Amino acid sequence: MPVRIRLSRGGAKKRPYYRIVVADSRRARDGKFIEQIGTYNPMLTKDNPERVKVDLNKAKDWIGKGAQPSNRVQLFLSSMGVGEKPIITEKTKKHLPKKKADEKPAEAKADEKPAEEKPAEAKADEKPAEAKAEEKPAKEK
Repeated sequence: MPVRIRLSRGGAKKRPYYRIVVADSRRARDGKFIEQIGTYNPMLTKDNPERVKVDLNKAKDWIGKGAQPSNRVQLFLSSMGVGEKPIITEKTKKHLPKKKADEKPAEAKADEKPAEEKPAEAKADEKPAEAKAEEKPAKEK
């Protein structure tokens, strides 16, 4: 049975509170667990000792039995001196604009200047068309 040490969420809406539990990895996040070994309250300040509480003896025992801690729990345990800090990969930059997107506003600015000139020319073209339209009804009468 694959066993994980992970967080189980509790608390109210927008007021999270987590239990650090040992659970079967196939179970639901907030579902049945084997044993609770600590708590995590992210609403407290980072320097508050009550923010993360873990029974280190139980954690070491479960890791010795083969339980795999989640990345967040492994970070907590490494700060307490149990195990190594997890490798955090570099974040992607997909949300940043690409080079083509940067070039388009420059091209759009260049296109706007001739666009401003075109309506003036179009207005000049429209005047003879309007004059022709006015002449036709006059001839029909």
